[in-house]
Amino acid sequence: MVAEAEPAESLLKAGALRLRGAGVETARLDARILLAEATGREPATILPGDETPVAADAQAVFDRMIGRRAAGEPVSRILGHREFFGRRFDIGPGVLDPRPDSESAVELALSLCADDARVLDLGTGSGCLILTILAERPGASGAAVDISPDALNVAQENARSLGLLERCSFHEGAWFAPVEGRFDLIVSNPPYIASPEIAELMIEVRDHDPLLALDGGADGLAAYRAILTAASAYLTPGGNAVFEIGAGQLEDVIAIAEAAGLAPAGQSTDLGGHVRAVAFTIPS
Repeated sequence: MVAEAEPAESLLKAGALRLRGAGVETARLDARILLAEATGREPATILPGDETPVAADAQAVFDRMIGRRAAGEPVSRILGHREFFGRRFDIGPGVLDPRPDSESAVELALSLCADDARVLDLGTGSGCLILTILAERPGASGAAVDISPDALNVAQENARSLGLLERCSFHEGAWFAPVEGRFDLIVSNPPYIASPEIAELMIEVRDHDPLLALDGGADGLAAYRAILTAASAYLTPGGNAVFEIGAGQLEDVIAIAEAAGLAPAGQSTDLGGHVRAVAFTIPS
């Protein structure tokens, strides 16, 4: 027996109720986004009282999506993409899901980036940092590095879809190992969660972001030590390095940078008012 079409509002209410029961705080919003995806509509077009009939096959897709969200999978993972700095970035299982807070690192980097800069992104993931910078600075070029081949494949596809493939090269390896030369700007959102704290993260992060992109070692600072101690050898005179940092890490990261001969060159806050990005340069 073929299932009958149901009104969009009826499905939306049922989906939101299911998500609320699973403890999802943004239940109706998430349900609306997923219903829009399942039906090929824009979320803004699904309004209260929407009686548009939804075909049985779209209902089945929506039901599966709601089940995944109720189990703790983020909406962006279900959709397979995330909007970042006004642009769409595809993501995959081996790629860190870009967060709005990371836009503060881009804003700080752009304030220090000339139009013709050469940019290096260490631990590029989806490529959201370097590709956004290159999109905002049409004369810039750069290189993206990641130890994960899966992440590099996703980043390359994002570069292709944004029309930036010719201005960005991609290299597999750990930090500076696969690159040569000097750069005007180094950017990185490295893993910065202390290993013992991984188990305490929200399920959306702990169970769906790759551990490689989260685990910053015993104190969360291992990647900063690895990058900052070598950064001066890869920066041009007057160049800058910009890092996303975790809560409470500012003083420790500054201390690591200063011990490596770098000087603070600025910082920016996230949506919650916390310092989320910090910049360093080689003192003149």
